[in-house]
Amino acid sequence: MLGYLGALTILLLPVMVLTRIALLRRRGVTAMKFGETDKTDFFIPPFVLFYVYLIFANAFAWPTPVHTRLLPAIASWIGVLCCAAGVMLMGWSLASFGTSFRVGIDADRPDKLITSGAFAITRNPIYVAFGLVLAGEFLIQPTWLMLVYLVAGVALFHRQVLREEAFMTAHYGPEFRAYAARVRRYV
Repeated sequence: MLGYLGALTILLLPVMVLTRIALLRRRGVTAMKFGETDKTDFFIPPFVLFYVYLIFANAFAWPTPVHTRLLPAIASWIGVLCCAAGVMLMGWSLASFGTSFRVGIDADRPDKLITSGAFAITRNPIYVAFGLVLAGEFLIQPTWLMLVYLVAGVALFHRQVLREEAFMTAHYGPEFRAYAARVRRYV
């Protein structure tokens, strides 16, 4: 059952993001900018697809390359709580973003700087949400391969956060620097 909850989480996140992108497109906003900043980002989707396979393999007893659990079964319940918190934070973040939401850096038509809602607590609530989900999925399925995905995911998120913050510092200047001085990067 816990594997099913992990699989449901992995379905909910992209549905939430894609729905938000579609709603913004109706308003004339191009929110999908992924891969435009760094052309090497095209390496990410195959790894994400394998990750999704691992999550669903755990839920539906499909074959996987690893089976040895690194943590006791109780960790899975903590993982479900992390996934639930991640999904809720993602929803709050998307709502807080308004029309400023972008996947990637929009150097051509950036919107206003958002500092309220979820962004009043952390400058990067979407990445915190994804981090919670990655941690939760690892706890649900605590194998060395999921641990590698957790570490790699957090590293990739951090790399993207640094890119975005460099852009925002250059674009918003003192307004972003003042915001960064009062609100933490993560938690």
